[in-house]
Amino acid sequence: MAEQRAPNRWLMLGVSMLGQIAGTIYVNGAPFLIPYLHLERGLSLVEAGTIAAAPLTGTMFTLVVWGLIVDRIGERASMTAGLAIVTIGALGASQSDSLLGLGLWFLVGGIGAGSTNSASGRVVVGWFPAHRRGTAMGIRQTGLPLGVGLAALLVPNVVKAHGLSTTLLLITAICAAATVLCAVLIVDPPRPTRSQAADLGHLDNPYTRDSRLWRIHLASALLVVPQFTVWTYMLVWLIDDKGWSTFAASALVASTQLLGAAGRIGAGWWSDRVGSRLGPMRTVAIAAAATMLSLGLLSGTPLAIALIVIATAVTVADNGLAFTAVAEIGGPYWSGRAMGLQNTGQYIASALVPPFVGALVSGRGYGFAFALVAVFPLLAIPLVPVRGEHAQ
Repeated sequence: MAEQRAPNRWLMLGVSMLGQIAGTIYVNGAPFLIPYLHLERGLSLVEAGTIAAAPLTGTMFTLVVWGLIVDRIGERASMTAGLAIVTIGALGASQSDSLLGLGLWFLVGGIGAGSTNSASGRVVVGWFPAHRRGTAMGIRQTGLPLGVGLAALLVPNVVKAHGLSTTLLLITAICAAATVLCAVLIVDPPRPTRSQAADLGHLDNPYTRDSRLWRIHLASALLVVPQFTVWTYMLVWLIDDKGWSTFAASALVASTQLLGAAGRIGAGWWSDRVGSRLGPMRTVAIAAAATMLSLGLLSGTPLAIALIVIATAVTVADNGLAFTAVAEIGGPYWSGRAMGLQNTGQYIASALVPPFVGALVSGRGYGFAFALVAVFPLLAIPLVPVRGEHAQ
């Protein structure tokens, strides 16, 4: 029966990506409201950043729970239920008449968005063989920069032209469509029965076996700081500090996400060729530290625009590598939880970035903030467990 239902693996990749893109537009669309909230509604950068972090916070607190749900009930049901919650959150936010209500509905939708991370990752790992998995996961991870790029185009321009409610109703429609597609098209990948998994050791807790997963989780949390700094503050930096128009700034932010997508695919392809996820991940950490430091030191020069464009590609290239490594180490009965923990660390860091970097910018300026952020990938470099990657 399973053989007869086996779908085209590229279709599974495409649908899981669409679910990831919809969740990303919702969660990462909120930071693109910062210029509107700050410049038109009069909120401070810290206040606007706190509201923008609400979806990230909702996702952060439920990622491990969603990972457990995926391990128990499968990918299709988890993704469909999660995206339905995102749709409800977006609809509720569109009807909110207060900033507090907006933040609370953002939180609700963020809770549902957590499902797409583990579930879509499991779909890719389950349907693709190991020698193609890095590339496939790199393609799947482009859902994040593509979602951010679409959010950068849609959110600031639609909110400026038609208001906040219309913007959120548009996001509601996108999330509702993704919910239906996931429910109809996703097929759960095969995995061994629990008795077979027990014989193979797949039910054993991988966190008690060695420290590899913990080290990857911590390194990834550190590496997400420069990523979300660029994603959150590039738009407002171009408008507020460089004097760009909203349209021009949002167009550049959106176009640079294509570089981010290419960086993820290239990193995945590279990892398949060299047979390692963590060696390339450490190299990306080195490049991220160098890029952010250069951006900070040269933020007042014409080179700054080129450097922040490069940063949008470099700072996201590690995500697919780490995610694939975590799924492979975690195995078919622990990978959901392992990916949930992986994303939890990243979302903790992500939720702290908008208010933390906003305070740095308010106190010391964009250049200082960008340079200081370079410390985080620098700390990640020795944590990546390259030597123990293939330990059993």
